[in-house]
Amino acid sequence: MMKFNNNFIKKYVSLFLILSLTVLAGCSAPFRQEPVSQTGFYFDTVITVTVYDHGSEELLTQCMDLAAHYENLLSPYIEGSDIWNVNHSAGAFVTVEEDTLNLLKTALSYAEISDGLVDPSIGSLSALWNFGSDNQQFVPAKKQIDEALSHVDYHGLEIRDDQVMLTSPGVQIDLGFIAKGFIGDRIKEFLASKGVASALINLGGNVVILGAKPDGSSFRIGIQKPFAPAGTCALTLDLSDISAVSSGNYERYFEKDGTLYHHILSTETGYPASSGLTQVTILSPSSVDGDALSTLCYILGYEKAVQLLKNYPDIQAVFITEDGHIHYENFPGD
Repeated sequence: MMKFNNNFIKKYVSLFLILSLTVLAGCSAPFRQEPVSQTGFYFDTVITVTVYDHGSEELLTQCMDLAAHYENLLSPYIEGSDIWNVNHSAGAFVTVEEDTLNLLKTALSYAEISDGLVDPSIGSLSALWNFGSDNQQFVPAKKQIDEALSHVDYHGLEIRDDQVMLTSPGVQIDLGFIAKGFIGDRIKEFLASKGVASALINLGGNVVILGAKPDGSSFRIGIQKPFAPAGTCALTLDLSDISAVSSGNYERYFEKDGTLYHHILSTETGYPASSGLTQVTILSPSSVDGDALSTLCYILGYEKAVQLLKNYPDIQAVFITEDGHIHYENFPGD
């Protein structure tokens, strides 16, 4: 018998990863002014921006407008977006915006680093599994998976100046492993440019923190315990001016015949990745890096991920294994 978990989100644009981070009430002195918050629905995700100083409804509306702009730019499912245009123009160069170009270059750099374990050309495979639909009721046949895998190759994505081309109609871009981190960074930069020094940006649980609380204390962030009721924390962290991004197998999944199938796919097998982990959380100055690294580290597994992260200064990581053990790793800069 197949079933979806209770938290499964019915719609899902471009496989944006959901990280379960909860902002908890701290024990420090109260804020000097009431925070201002606004919530919207973008990337098929509820996002919330909360400003603790110099906030206004107009400023928050501008943040939501920015989120809408990037959804219309980067979603492979919105006709006319940069990614949609590239995916539907195989064999021809397509002019894209600078932000799209920069994100594609970053995605390709992680594909190179990982030898394709994370790959922006995974669109055909992710569409086959279709974890964003509540109508997903089957495990694809191996023949279908092999066919989709044959089109997953980041070398088939070419960039020339401000233009992008796919060399084969079967190659499809999906930036789900990196896009929300990029967008979180852009919203943080926008708020900082407006003089904001204290804010929380939550893109479906992908949390970007600008500064600290107005009283100088840290924000308390809870990391969701895998497969536990929503809001159950595996641990809490006191954080300031940092990004926290998690990837795990407990948010988008279904079960069939006693086997759990989740949305983090292996580009080697075409099936959900199995690494002995249930969750990875990356703490980093840049959310786009945290987004990519959390997915990659989940796929690699604990030991290989630790070796990889030694190359990244000022990164911290939390690993939760299938047996429930929590490993906290700190990778200080020189």
